[in-house]
Amino acid sequence: MQDQNTNNNDDKKPEEFCYICHRSEKDAGKMIHLPNNISICEDCMQKTFDSMANLGFGGGTNAADDSHNLNNSDLLNYGFFNLGDLSGMIPNNKRQPKKKTAEKKDKEKSVFDIKKLPHPHEIKAKLDEYVVGQDQAKKIISVAVYNHYKRVATNTQDSIEIEKSNILMLGPTGCGKTYMVKTLAKLLDVPLAIADATSLTEAGYIGDDIESVISKLLAAADNDVEKAETGIVFIDEIDKLAKKKNTNQRDVSGEAVQQGMLKLLEGSEVEVPIGASSKNAMVPMTVVDTTNILFICGGAFPDLSQIIKERLNKSSSMGFVSELGDKYDKDENILSKVTAEDLRKFGMIPEFIGRLPVICPFNALTEETLCRILTEPKNAILKQYQKLLALDGVNLVFSADAVSTIAKKAKERKLGARALRAIIEEFMLDVMYEVPKDDNIGTVTITGDYINGKGAPLIEMRTDEKPVINGTNLNI
Repeated sequence: MQDQNTNNNDDKKPEEFCYICHRSEKDAGKMIHLPNNISICEDCMQKTFDSMANLGFGGGTNAADDSHNLNNSDLLNYGFFNLGDLSGMIPNNKRQPKKKTAEKKDKEKSVFDIKKLPHPHEIKAKLDEYVVGQDQAKKIISVAVYNHYKRVATNTQDSIEIEKSNILMLGPTGCGKTYMVKTLAKLLDVPLAIADATSLTEAGYIGDDIESVISKLLAAADNDVEKAETGIVFIDEIDKLAKKKNTNQRDVSGEAVQQGMLKLLEGSEVEVPIGASSKNAMVPMTVVDTTNILFICGGAFPDLSQIIKERLNKSSSMGFVSELGDKYDKDENILSKVTAEDLRKFGMIPEFIGRLPVICPFNALTEETLCRILTEPKNAILKQYQKLLALDGVNLVFSADAVSTIAKKAKERKLGARALRAIIEEFMLDVMYEVPKDDNIGTVTITGDYINGKGAPLIEMRTDEKPVINGTNLNI
């Protein structure tokens, strides 16, 4: 009866074949089942184990039996077999960190040529074409960048070791900190990574790890490690990492992040994933050396001005040489008087401040500077709108009082240069909507009254002259 039941069960299930020799279960015997519905007979499995033992993988049977040994041609026939399914048979080869030998260091060529590296005055001249004002800040940045990449290009680390010149930018919102770094990276043709410090947290907590900053730089360099090791990392909103005051909870996004960034700023080998922002077992890893990476940190530091005022007033509030307590209340450039002690009181730890030796304060934008921002740079906002209408065959003209009115409104909003585009978008909406309707319109003049809501733009009908598209000189 038992044999009869077994035969009935065998008739119900489909006949199995060996994945390698293609023999049926009746001819080859009992099958061994592997993942993905793969069946292999015992003979083929034994031959596979013997071949692996001969190749040095270990874990096989006695290789002395010549009947179970495979030659090279037989091994090629079984090459499609997935050895990864055989757990414990393949040695565990962990990726070793990258180690640069002395011979490799000698063969490596620097990305920068010291003879072609622009001098500080040339870097500042290029920045002047795109960034208006901030002359002192541009000088500081030009010298720091020149010294840093001169150190990278010469690679002179003999008895006199040149340390890194990381930069700390301080300035009100909209004064051009991020735009300055973007322009600098474009001029030097180096990879740039821009990160936000507000998303960084201590390792093990929800948020971006500190190493994710280097992952962005590696992605900007097209996963070229050598190119990424000479790039620029800009960490914005660095003032949000200040130590939290009067708190009993663990500060995982403040002081802990500052401490975690110390080795990163100073220079160390960081293990980062390739093509991903987080580490996991499925993503390949690589090692990036941050020794030659220029770190630029920027922040508005809104409460720092009050700390500076208290220090200045305390030193001059008593005696015959005392001054009024509100002397510095209207000083918009109070951040230019910052010291390392002020930053420490703000909440930045001393070790972090010491690794950002170059302090670069930015000045607040005046109405005159805002007027220049509207008209002077190569990609000035007004030039952009001139080109947009010129493509429709219309000349766009801004009067002098219109430019000053826009600057005045932007100054009142206290948003820096970001307020300029918002104001222009408001009064240019109707112009950009109505002008393309009429093909006979040749010139549109924007006046100060129109910006103040007291009139309409001046319109002139088309002539035979072609519109100016390049917008090099504004018709003001």
